[in-house]
Amino acid sequence: MKSPPGRIRTVPGRTDHVVVVGAGVSGLAAALHLLGAGRSVTVLEREQHPGGRAGRADADGFRMDTGPTVLTMPDLIEEALAAVGDSLEDRLDLVRLDPAYRARFADGSAIDVHTDADAMAEEIARTAGGRDAAGYLRLRAWLTRLYRVQMRSFIDANFDSPLHLLTPQLARLAAMGGFGRLAPAVGRFVADERLRRIFSFQALYAGVAPQRALAAYAVIAYMDTVAGVFFPKGGMRALSDALADAVTHAGGTLHYGRDVRVLERRGERITGVRTADGFRIGCDAVVLTPDLPVTYRLLGRTPWRPVPLRFSPSAVVLHAGVDGARPGTPHHTISFGAAWERTFDEICRTGTPMSDPSLLITRPTATDPGLAPPGHDLYYVLAPCPNLRTGRIDWEHTADGYRDALVRTLEKRGLAGFGSAIVMERLSTPLDWARRGMAFGTPFSASHTFAQTGPFRPRNLVAGTGNAVLAGCGTTPGVGLPTALVSGKLAAARIVGEAAVRKGTR
Repeated sequence: MKSPPGRIRTVPGRTDHVVVVGAGVSGLAAALHLLGAGRSVTVLEREQHPGGRAGRADADGFRMDTGPTVLTMPDLIEEALAAVGDSLEDRLDLVRLDPAYRARFADGSAIDVHTDADAMAEEIARTAGGRDAAGYLRLRAWLTRLYRVQMRSFIDANFDSPLHLLTPQLARLAAMGGFGRLAPAVGRFVADERLRRIFSFQALYAGVAPQRALAAYAVIAYMDTVAGVFFPKGGMRALSDALADAVTHAGGTLHYGRDVRVLERRGERITGVRTADGFRIGCDAVVLTPDLPVTYRLLGRTPWRPVPLRFSPSAVVLHAGVDGARPGTPHHTISFGAAWERTFDEICRTGTPMSDPSLLITRPTATDPGLAPPGHDLYYVLAPCPNLRTGRIDWEHTADGYRDALVRTLEKRGLAGFGSAIVMERLSTPLDWARRGMAFGTPFSASHTFAQTGPFRPRNLVAGTGNAVLAGCGTTPGVGLPTALVSGKLAAARIVGEAAVRKGTR
């Protein structure tokens, strides 16, 4: 897999027919970019629907999204669809959320997070004062510059060596303070502790506490608080449905209910894929999107690392259908407890539940009432928790008690009578994520420490296998819906070359 200087390594030999294992967002994005480059593509998915981690469940008229609920950077969706001449406008009905979030705090105060600069500055002036409003505008400008420096050079980029980091953009990132710590970096702009939390809690998406995360990961705050938060009508599942429909419309083939168990090899090349039900299909190349341990088992090899991978904290998610609408509750609420640094220490270090939890509360029926029966509301409550490697929690025996404590917390924080109004519920714990093949029971995969970022993150090429490429949140560039879309494109570029992928998405 050698390549000339300045070019990335690509799969050698024929790549006419590519099999993609997994119809999650990264697999579907890879399929679209491959189809746009003229390849024949077959996607194999073990579930009966697309989505992967962006899962779904229906019960009693409630339509639940079981994975991500925050959608940002729709231009990346547009880019994937454009690879086959399709468009976002034709596939999805996206609603921009305003506010993107409502942040509620233990002292009873609330701050609405607007992505419009003037609206947010006005909100901060009202709640925290004029000095922090001016600081916010400087912070916003810094976040925007940070994103522009990072996107093409570090996020939307394949790396074959850490030496590829040595570019003028790296010096710019360093000059901007990108290799310092996130929490102090945000604190340079705003003094109010509530604002510091609003612009740094996103580090948890990357699996690192804000006090320890690189300031470069403020780029996630840019996606949330500057670029905007969206919701597709029909629920988050509409995104994977749209991508899957575009794949088939462009000539790709999708097989559902196909659980891949064996990769057939001839030397260093994968020649065919076999599923649990005996289905077999030959291939010239394969894109693998399952979580890293599953992928490495399929390949029969785990790349050596000087230090074992660290995995992100996990989450407990309560889905609750309630009788009666609550129109005062926005689409997304971040409910902060009084404790902050201690909670990260609990879930990242000591392996215990948050004693004073901060929660993401999503009410998708605020935007799309059709996701619940008439007169009802649907809630998604996410509570970060330790993963199964770090944790000391017996979820088999404590899940019910944890659920009850979570409901009591919600009721104390403004959702009076929430527990008695529940008519349908589903609880997911780290054990459930583990049963779905997610390492150590976390849906957030390998954390984004410095040693697991950029060229130091598990590569999307695996030594000893000439025509297999990885995609998904465990590999380049990392965790989240936007990066999953980018990951699929980077995987396609490993097969058809960067020029073919870029040409297809102009």
